[in-house]
Amino acid sequence: MTDANEWFLTNHDHLRDLGIELDDQERGFVRLTLPHEESLTNPGSEAIQGGVVSTLIDHAGGAAIRTTLEDPLETPHASTELNVSYVRPAADDLTAEATVIRSGTTMGVVEVEVTMSTDEGEKTVAVGRVSLHLDRQ
Repeated sequence: MTDANEWFLTNHDHLRDLGIELDDQERGFVRLTLPHEESLTNPGSEAIQGGVVSTLIDHAGGAAIRTTLEDPLETPHASTELNVSYVRPAADDLTAEATVIRSGTTMGVVEVEVTMSTDEGEKTVAVGRVSLHLDRQ
């Protein structure tokens, strides 16, 4: 397994500043975490701002695609579409699990679920789909 995802998190200022961490990865799958920090919340709220949640989804999609690429740091890839449905406020530490649906020559599609722990167990915070342009040529 490549360490491209660790490299990406270490060398991307924005992702590093948010505190996103890689928990697990295998071909076609990644699990990322994002700790709940007051600086990430909406003013006067405990909920993490929606743009931060969508960034987590976008990065999870890219990270999952990188697990399917022969040379992920040398293969150009970029999000072309990001769809996010927010289900409930993100009021605790977040976990994003991303699964590759397709990783073709020029296009990839990844589904992502973001959850948080509650007193009633794991609850879905948001679901997303990331489409990516791939340049494997």
